Amino acid sequence: MAETMTEQLASAWARTDTIFEILSPGAFLAQPIALRHPFIFYVGHLPAFAWNHIGAGVLGLRPFNAAFDELFSRGIDPDVDDPTRCHSHPDVPATWPALGDVLAYRDRVRTMILESVEAVPARAGTRLMAGEGRVVAMVIEHELMHQETLLYMMQRLDQDMKVRPAWLPSLPEGRGHRSAIVYVPAGRVTLGTELADSGFRWDNETPSVEVSVPGFRVDETPVTNAQFLAFVEDHGYERSDLWRHADWEWSRAEQLASPSAWTKADGHWHYQGLFDRLPLDRVADWPVHVSLAEARAYARWRSARLLTEPEFHRAAYGDSTGLERPFPWGAADPGDRHGNFDLRSWSPAPVGSYPEGVSAWGVHELVGNGWEWTDTPFAGFPRFEAWIPGYAGYSADFFDGKHFVLKGASWATAAELVRRSFRNWYQAHYPYVFAKFRCVTTA
Repeated sequence: MAETMTEQLASAWARTDTIFEILSPGAFLAQPIALRHPFIFYVGHLPAFAWNHIGAGVLGLRPFNAAFDELFSRGIDPDVDDPTRCHSHPDVPATWPALGDVLAYRDRVRTMILESVEAVPARAGTRLMAGEGRVVAMVIEHELMHQETLLYMMQRLDQDMKVRPAWLPSLPEGRGHRSAIVYVPAGRVTLGTELADSGFRWDNETPSVEVSVPGFRVDETPVTNAQFLAFVEDHGYERSDLWRHADWEWSRAEQLASPSAWTKADGHWHYQGLFDRLPLDRVADWPVHVSLAEARAYARWRSARLLTEPEFHRAAYGDSTGLERPFPWGAADPGDRHGNFDLRSWSPAPVGSYPEGVSAWGVHELVGNGWEWTDTPFAGFPRFEAWIPGYAGYSADFFDGKHFVLKGASWATAAELVRRSFRNWYQAHYPYVFAKFRCVTTA
């Protein structure tokens, strides 16, 4: 039986609360990533977004805390290379409100939304976002996406500021699938979707466009920590010939010598997970998570390149009949056997651990275990329209040539976001996201 809007909201909020329980009491003002607000901002941002779009936006309810509605309305996205340039909310308060006040705001918003949400469809005649509960779906997806933001921030947080949950599953063990090179034949792909054919979709997912994709060869599985270690040991971070000029300048400014989750002690490499600092050889077959700049350098070291967004679609959703699948594995809804997403393991897993999620061409985990970097700049499809009322800049603010498309899902991505048209995006020099990659050569 399908969940009601009320049940879906409650489920999303419960997962958010579970994630915030990881923080120790004194950690809410911590800012482990300088390019992101401290955690307390997100405590207020998630309910403020719900209030501003459902309560005030569609239902026209009067505010009860207009100052918080504004303060927490939108986060920041500074230019990684010049943090003084900011895409969105530039004002940071000298002192953040007390956590108790923000939690009280959150709880009141949740109560009022739950009491009012069933009235949303009645506004469908005059408000686009009310139709088919689009505004509720948007609020839920926004909540789910920020859950992942919180988790990659928490991975950077000092261990003494986190509480390890008693229910945490054991880390995935074992060897990964031995990778090979797969040929993906030429064909046509459909990028995006039509809003009329679905309920809610983010504006950058619409409209649809067909693209022809030449044949190419691609890694069967993502690049692993062990494979990337060979690049590090071959002085890949010291060779300017492997890096694009802007990428090299960034890597030198940041003094990079390894992926950001790696550290070296007593001559041995270690990997910092969400809760554990592990010897790198223990996670050798997990996918390496790096920035796009580092992925490009590795690919050039391999005399290869990265996927484009159309190539990702061809590898993931195409098949020999010329049709396109809803998911790499077929038409079945995303489930436990299809990949490492939806907080299934709370960490990466050895590559190729979910053979039932393989695509028609035999390419593994295009969905799950890490977002998949593409070398396609984030932009609107032809006939793009910023159609979400009150949120015109959601996507368009980032059509700047510095953000690039990621596809698929990570281990922390909710199953509700696993769909063919969904697009993620980050700056090429942003190293914190749970993002993997694989190499491609032109056939």
